[in-house]
Amino acid sequence: QVQLVESGGGLVQAGGSLRLSCVASGTIFSLNSAGWYRQAPGKQREMVARITTGGSPTYADSVKGRFTISRDNAKNTVYLQMNSLKPEDTAAYYCNVLRVVTNYWGQGTQVTVSS
Repeated sequence: QVQLVESGGGLVQAGGSLRLSCVASGTIFSLNSAGWYRQAPGKQREMVARITTGGSPTYADSVKGRFTISRDNAKNTVYLQMNSLKPEDTAAYYCNVLRVVTNYWGQGTQVTVSS
């Protein structure tokens, strides 16, 4: 059973920073691509950033230059460093792991950016 546990969300002022963490269990994490998605109220879930097993990142245009995704396979953890946060970054952030053809999701962590 794959489980993903996120942490690091919270309330921050515009221009501030947060670091999200997601610890995976029940899978050989080094063999899985991983990513972060977000969903704001009334909107569809969208990809924020993904990272391959080899460590190559992909970012949504809206976060390029501000967010950095990374992974530590020894800790079964994927991170999302978020800098220069904007009110429009406010959303629930979800960790994702792709294992073969199955997507697994964490429970989500709320990020709220005040103006």
